[in-house]
Amino acid sequence: MNYATTLPGSYGIGVAFAAELMISFVLMSVVLRVTNTAGIARFTGLFAGALVATYITFEDPLSGMSMNPARTFGSALPAHTWTSLWIYFTAPPLGMLLAAEAYVRLKGVVGCAKLHHQNDRRCIFCGREKGVRA
Repeated sequence: MNYATTLPGSYGIGVAFAAELMISFVLMSVVLRVTNTAGIARFTGLFAGALVATYITFEDPLSGMSMNPARTFGSALPAHTWTSLWIYFTAPPLGMLLAAEAYVRLKGVVGCAKLHHQNDRRCIFCGREKGVRA
């Protein structure tokens, strides 16, 4: 039993690192773009969910499809499997930081990047009562 640990695929750690970096970059780029586009912001969760489902299908053989250091650590701990754990602690945050930097350089400002805007609750990230700043 491997406790659902995340391990690099048969192509090795270099491909696993690149794959994790890429899927994290693309996911963050899409979330930033969609959440900051007034007409489609309400579909942010659908966009993110579709990407994750696609990643599970196509990217899993390359890197094990982590994109979440906490999930990777949570399954590695009881299994005592620390194989290439550094990949899953560095590539996803780096990919997301690169996506955020690229977005800010291209657009200049991020309005708000939460997944659900269409409600009557104050946004804890940007402080507005409701709506999207595009």
